[in-house]
Amino acid sequence: MVLELETFTTETALDAARELRRVLAARTHRRKVMGQDVLVPGQLGEALQLPQIINRLQSKQQRLRDQGLEDFQELWPTLSATTRAKVLDAIGWYDPKDLAWEDKRSNRRPVIDPDSP
Repeated sequence: MVLELETFTTETALDAARELRRVLAARTHRRKVMGQDVLVPGQLGEALQLPQIINRLQSKQQRLRDQGLEDFQELWPTLSATTRAKVLDAIGWYDPKDLAWEDKRSNRRPVIDPDSP
């Protein structure tokens, strides 16, 4: 499920960036501290400058919000498909083509069997 970059607005990019920060922080790593194994939260969000992007998206200045949106749009395609799917699922985005016919969110027409009368 790949969404076009143009579908992100400042608000949706902010939601996605916050969720991305949560998804990346949920990854844990084992470290030895004083001889004991310790689980440490992932630091990839900081490495990708997510806090800075989120701050820009929340800014009161339009110029900074636009810069934050541009930064997020540059970051988004570099993420793995699994990570993007987790983020989109968490913020409630979905592709109607992936939904079952019985799902209320699906606007698909029924598949017509060409062999039936």
